[in-house]
Amino acid sequence: MQSTDLGSKESGKIWHRKPSPATRDGIIVNIIHNTSDYLPKVLRFLNVAFDSSGDCLIAGDHHGNIYVFDLCGNRFNLVQRTAQACTALAFNLHRKSEFLVALADYSIKCFDTVTKELVSWMRGHESSVFSISVHGSGRYAITTSSDTAQLWDLDTFQRKRKLNILQSVGIQKVFFLPLSNTILSCFKDNSIFAWECDTLVCKYQLPAPPESSSILYKVFAVTRDGRILAAGGKSNHIHLWCLEAKQLFRIIQMPTKVRAIRHLEFLPDSFDAGSNQVLGVLSQDGIMRFINIQTCKLLFEIGSLDDGISSSVISPHGRYIASIMENGSLNIYSVQTLTKEINKPPPPLVKVIEDLPKKKGNSGDLKVKVTSGRVQRPAKSRENKIQTRILKQDLTGSLEKKENELSDGLNKKRLQILLKGYGEFPTKYRTLSALAHWSAIFGDTPYLPLLAFPFVKLFQNNQLICFEVVATLIINWCQHWFEYFPNPPINILSMIENVLAFHDKELLQHFINHDVTSQLYAWPLLETVFSEVLTREEWLRLFDNVFSNHPSFLLMTVVAYNMCSRAPLLHCKRKDDFEYFFHHRNNLDISAIIREVYRLLDTTPTDIHPDSMLDGFVALTKGQYPVFNQYPKFIVDYQTQERERIRNDELDYLRERQAVEDMQAEVDQQRVEDEAWYQKQELLRRAEETRREILLQEEEKMLQQRQRLAAVRRELKVKEMHLQDAARRRLLQLQQDQREMELRRLNDEIERKVHMRDREIAATAKDLEMRHLELESQKRLYEKNLSRNQEAVAKEMRENANAYRQKVDLEEHMFHRLIGTDQTQNQKIHKLIEENLAKAEQACLNTDWRIQALHKQRCSDLHRSECYQDIAKLLRKNRKKEIEVLNAMMEGEAKKWEEAEEKDFHLKSEKKTAALSDGSRRWFLEKEIHDAQHPCDKVSLNQRKMHWDAMERDLMERVRNLRQRLATQAQNRCQTPHLLAT
Repeated sequence: MQSTDLGSKESGKIWHRKPSPATRDGIIVNIIHNTSDYLPKVLRFLNVAFDSSGDCLIAGDHHGNIYVFDLCGNRFNLVQRTAQACTALAFNLHRKSEFLVALADYSIKCFDTVTKELVSWMRGHESSVFSISVHGSGRYAITTSSDTAQLWDLDTFQRKRKLNILQSVGIQKVFFLPLSNTILSCFKDNSIFAWECDTLVCKYQLPAPPESSSILYKVFAVTRDGRILAAGGKSNHIHLWCLEAKQLFRIIQMPTKVRAIRHLEFLPDSFDAGSNQVLGVLSQDGIMRFINIQTCKLLFEIGSLDDGISSSVISPHGRYIASIMENGSLNIYSVQTLTKEINKPPPPLVKVIEDLPKKKGNSGDLKVKVTSGRVQRPAKSRENKIQTRILKQDLTGSLEKKENELSDGLNKKRLQILLKGYGEFPTKYRTLSALAHWSAIFGDTPYLPLLAFPFVKLFQNNQLICFEVVATLIINWCQHWFEYFPNPPINILSMIENVLAFHDKELLQHFINHDVTSQLYAWPLLETVFSEVLTREEWLRLFDNVFSNHPSFLLMTVVAYNMCSRAPLLHCKRKDDFEYFFHHRNNLDISAIIREVYRLLDTTPTDIHPDSMLDGFVALTKGQYPVFNQYPKFIVDYQTQERERIRNDELDYLRERQAVEDMQAEVDQQRVEDEAWYQKQELLRRAEETRREILLQEEEKMLQQRQRLAAVRRELKVKEMHLQDAARRRLLQLQQDQREMELRRLNDEIERKVHMRDREIAATAKDLEMRHLELESQKRLYEKNLSRNQEAVAKEMRENANAYRQKVDLEEHMFHRLIGTDQTQNQKIHKLIEENLAKAEQACLNTDWRIQALHKQRCSDLHRSECYQDIAKLLRKNRKKEIEVLNAMMEGEAKKWEEAEEKDFHLKSEKKTAALSDGSRRWFLEKEIHDAQHPCDKVSLNQRKMHWDAMERDLMERVRNLRQRLATQAQNRCQTPHLLAT
């Protein structure tokens, strides 16, 4: 056994000398992977998988290194470092250089072994993926974890479907059935469902296994034709299910040393048409045993208790077995070497056969030890019930001795004597000369597979013997069959009909009456060599006699079969019934048929006896096979030409179909791209609609906010109107109160002045001497009244009090001068002067009162303006800061300018009023003094009165203009807050 250490190499040879596996273990090479560190350690292989050709495999270790091993080219290559352990592998994709690997992070990646690049990365599992099943076309894959199974399209690497299950159930395995579009799902509750791949419609469910042998299935295997399902678990029983009949048809019991089954896999065979008969069973002891599921015979085993197997994979063509050992290494086994002892041609039959019955009797007592050999079964072992078979031992193979081998063959007469004595030959000694396929006609013979089928089943482990047996059969027992090719052999069928007419005219007439020809009652038996109507044991017994007699024995068997079945045949009336009868098994005794054949051989006349028309037995020539040309060559050549033409047409069709498939693939790719583009546009459209909806919602919110703001504005305007109305009412009430107070004050003043004037006139009239005192008294009264009136003047007038006192002193001085000068004047002139002076004083008082009223009105306007500004500030909170700052600056500027203008105007007004009053009084006093000093120049009393009336009117007009200007300014101040708010 060769051993290869991969070490740190990325490529190299698998073996350095031609492998010669030993028969006992069949190991081609043992592959290990040790690190090159100071303290080397073993990198354990975890998973292995073959490609579709079976000559290459990939293996991954627990560090994520993935190697490709080319067994034909003797090369290995490191194709990928995933940096994490792989949990499953698949290498049979439709793109031959790509493979799938499931990683420990629950993802699946696709790599290319040639470019060593990542092709795709698939995610979707939430637990470890332990199985990858690829469809036969290589275009779909199923990945299975404990909680879900997912179907992937390997062209687009998109997930198509996902199987979700309840956590309490769990998945055991989900995989494709070979040669079909069926998906088989196996769950932990032993339920098994079959699904259609395209539509995922449940096709059927397998029934529950019988309670007597109920086990929890853990592992599964399916034959290459997808007809048989093998299932096992923690038991030594294996259940075989027929998926076509959907029922359990056999239970195989492994040896008692097998307590649990860890892996099952069928061994492919190129000549079994997918109906695999050999099943590999890996048990808990690390040994993989290969058994025949039909004979329940243990064929060979790999692994041992010391060097156990962890998992195994068999190549698609059945040549290699790759096993991961429990020590982490990888073993490659040769199936041909392991089956060499089974498939080798059996030795020639021994001469001495008297002891064989004893050996056969002894072999049935050993049932425990499992070794190689053939299991003897009775002829009645085929039943419709489920069969439980126990692997047995047959020691007859160990009794083969070299001295019993004969170089010149056996004596035919002695074999006939044995055959008549026992009725059949021993199972281990059925074989004849070699067979060769040497003629072109057999490529066009439609019934050749039917003819060779029983021999293929019989010699399934040795193809050469099977081939030569069929060739011998054709040369001897199929004489003259091909002279009317491609039609059935009319001459042979005529022989059979003549014999039947001689021995059973009634049956032949029954056939004729119902239009049943020899092509219906004879040819189906010949072209299938009775394999459709006989069981295996019956067929073997029959052909023991056929091969031991003249070739005419086979034709006589056809006649004997019909004669032995005459009772049911005479009851058949329809042609379909006859066809069914000669294509299905019937309840006949093969021993009676064989006895009838020998009777027919002895009683048939010579002129119709087939042996007179057929040659005797001729064995195959040694060295080379004889030439077979007993057929119409021109027909075969024509068919060969037609077949070549059809093949070329088929190639053209395949090329065209490939072109169409490529175009279809391009169209599909374009459709996928278009669908992706449309999906993207749809997503964009949906996103745009979503944005529009959001925008509409925002606009709706903004509209609502504006509505709320408008409502707030309306409330503020209502409040402002209420405040303005309240302020207006307060102003009107204040003005009314002031007017009433003013009227009361004026009435009091008028009454007081009238009373004073009357007292003064009476005092002056009574006593001129007391005038000075009276004037002093009037002066004090005037000062008293003046001081009383000035208390109501605004605080601004207090600053001019000193100047006003000086002015009063000056006026008193001038008035004293006037009094001193006017003593000589009469009483009327004095009264007139006092009245005019009282009017002038009253005009001054009225002007002061009006100024005070305007000042209060201005204060009220300022207060109202502040209220307006507060309201305007509430409105300005929702505006931008720049507008707030600007409005604040404008407001402050306007306020300052208002105050400055008001103060300046007030100052000018006060100055003008004071100057006018001073000038009027000064002019009056000076005029009076001048008139007193110059009596001759004074005007008449009426002229003075008219002059003072004109002065009074002029003063009142000025006061009226002043009031109008103040009212206009107050109105402008009231409009200023509204302008700022706007």
